[in-house]
Amino acid sequence: MAISVPPGVQMLINARGGRNYSAQMYRISVLLITFLVYTLYHATRKPPSIVKAILKGDEHSVGWAPFNGPDGNSLLGSIDVSFLAAYAIGMFFSGHLGDTLDLRIFLTWGMVGSGLLTALFGMGFFWDVHSLNYYYTIQVLAGIFQSTGWPSVVSVMGHWFGKSKRGLIMGIWNAHTSVGNIAGTFMASKLLSSGWGNSFVVPGVLMAGCGVLVYFFLAVHPEDVGHGEKSSAADPGGKKDSRKSVGFAAALKIPGVIPFSLCLFFSKLVAYTFLYWLPFYIRNTPIGGETLSAEAAGDLSVLFDIGGVFGGVAAGYLSDRFNARSIVSSGFVLVAIPVLYMYREYGAVNMTTNVALMMLAGVFVNGPYALITTAVSADLGTHESLKGNAQALATVTAIIDGTGSLGAAVGPALTGWLSQIGDGWTNVFYMLYMAALIAGLLLMRLVYKEVMQISIDNYDSIEKERLLKEVPLHSTRVDTR
Repeated sequence: MAISVPPGVQMLINARGGRNYSAQMYRISVLLITFLVYTLYHATRKPPSIVKAILKGDEHSVGWAPFNGPDGNSLLGSIDVSFLAAYAIGMFFSGHLGDTLDLRIFLTWGMVGSGLLTALFGMGFFWDVHSLNYYYTIQVLAGIFQSTGWPSVVSVMGHWFGKSKRGLIMGIWNAHTSVGNIAGTFMASKLLSSGWGNSFVVPGVLMAGCGVLVYFFLAVHPEDVGHGEKSSAADPGGKKDSRKSVGFAAALKIPGVIPFSLCLFFSKLVAYTFLYWLPFYIRNTPIGGETLSAEAAGDLSVLFDIGGVFGGVAAGYLSDRFNARSIVSSGFVLVAIPVLYMYREYGAVNMTTNVALMMLAGVFVNGPYALITTAVSADLGTHESLKGNAQALATVTAIIDGTGSLGAAVGPALTGWLSQIGDGWTNVFYMLYMAALIAGLLLMRLVYKEVMQISIDNYDSIEKERLLKEVPLHSTRVDTR
């Protein structure tokens, strides 16, 4: 793989008379660009949850065929599944491709394609398309293109930021998930009045435009821009990148990859059920006796994502502070169970209770999801078992998030079905309780190891402190013989 300086960066360096920027400046630019990139990836996933109520229809509107029939919820759920299943499958291939190809080009095409397909879904409104196959096809292709994003941005961040305070840095950086959900919600909600198609077209255009920004300015590796041993930003020609990727099987053997992948399957099942169905749930569940409009329900649902921002930062900080990724991940997801129960049982009492419990649910649902997909993935992708001679960041990230995305497909699909039988939404919440419980239990072996390691480290620390106190006493003795 030939090393290449982003053309926009090369132009800026030439304008400075060949003087390169500092590594710190590149880190800042990488942080900001990747934050914007994944903000838009999530913003373009949000419109389906906002327009669900419009497509389904109610006593005030006729809806949009073919989603306005008695099986509308199931069809809307199947649309989500078509996207998420394609996303999950594509993720496993995207990770290895990301470790093999030029990540900047790979990510550029992923963003342009994702933006175009998001816009095409919305064009179904303007073209008066009522074919279910049209929407299925668009969602499947969109899922494949969207799978390029996460392995790419986590890999780039892992190249530029070391393990020190990685949990906190990536916890803050991972706020892009919630910021994207919030931005996508507001855009989609405010554009509903001009036709639901615009709720897709506008985010899609913004997504494609950001892909161009990535092509010109994203520096994937420090050495690509003269801050490594392999190249110079001013003279990259002819240099070859000796970085080599690892295979899928080798990445699976890295300790911790499989349990964290399975944990994320169930964690993401819970998180994506909220992502795709929370506005619809709020729209159809009176709060304090009042039923909200589709726009108001969408606006209110952003509070879950605001809670998620705090959850991601808190989980990252605590995992750094105590060097306990497994303990924090498992603890958060288990605490989410009683919080989700309280939201289901008491969230409809009044608006204040609903807001408080929704934000608290966001903290404990999104906290472990954020930690596992960022700091944990980056840690495992640079694990000591690789002996520094292999590149596995994107591959490991893809395995973990790809497995999680399978859960993300299952959750919304089951929700569409469970919400229409028996006790309806009560069934959905029981599914969420069970998923969270299993997610927490899957990490128990790693939790045990971390607890033992922390105990050993604390014992060693106490012993060192005791010895340090004793040394001065021995060293100051005077031989009076």
